[in-house]
Amino acid sequence: MRILIADDHPVVRRGLKQILADEYKTLTVGEAQNAQEALRLIDEQDWDIAVLDISMPGKSGLEVLKELKQLRPKLPVLILTSYPEEQYAIRVLKAGARGYMTKESAPEHLIAAIRTVTRGGHYISPGLAELLAITLSNDQGKPPHEALSDREYQVLCMLASGKTVGQIAEALSLSVKTVSTYRVRLLEKMQMKTNAELIHYAISNKLVG
Repeated sequence: MRILIADDHPVVRRGLKQILADEYKTLTVGEAQNAQEALRLIDEQDWDIAVLDISMPGKSGLEVLKELKQLRPKLPVLILTSYPEEQYAIRVLKAGARGYMTKESAPEHLIAAIRTVTRGGHYISPGLAELLAITLSNDQGKPPHEALSDREYQVLCMLASGKTVGQIAEALSLSVKTVSTYRVRLLEKMQMKTNAELIHYAISNKLVG
């Protein structure tokens, strides 16, 4: 089993490696702490599966996913993140991921997800299955946030969580000016004027807790 783990937290990568080592007798694990490393390893080596976090310095996991699919269209991808399903699951599945899990999931669920995904299936929780069904039934009237780019959507969720432009810039390794530009764009697309409106919208649509 050859597994690439892309996550910017060393503790998370170490924990995942231990879980995988307990399950697979023959195991090769590649580690990437940012998008650049992940894409380089994907381009240079063959993998059975890539396990990606959404939040990484520089390019987000969503951007990595899209570029990865261009480099290796058949490589199965499992998203493992701290963000709840309501925020990103639909978006990443549409972008080509085979599964979505939160980091609070039990180790045995991670192994089950990897087995399912590497065998050509999709791994989704019962809650996510219900969310998908609702989304498909309402596909004709898409909510405004679905018109946002991946980066604009990420900024929306972080603003709605109470983070300042400066905090978002630091977390995403972007300049304050760039994040401010994303904020202006998403406000225009959402036809809103203030962060308070964004927060209300995000809570109403269960994009944040």
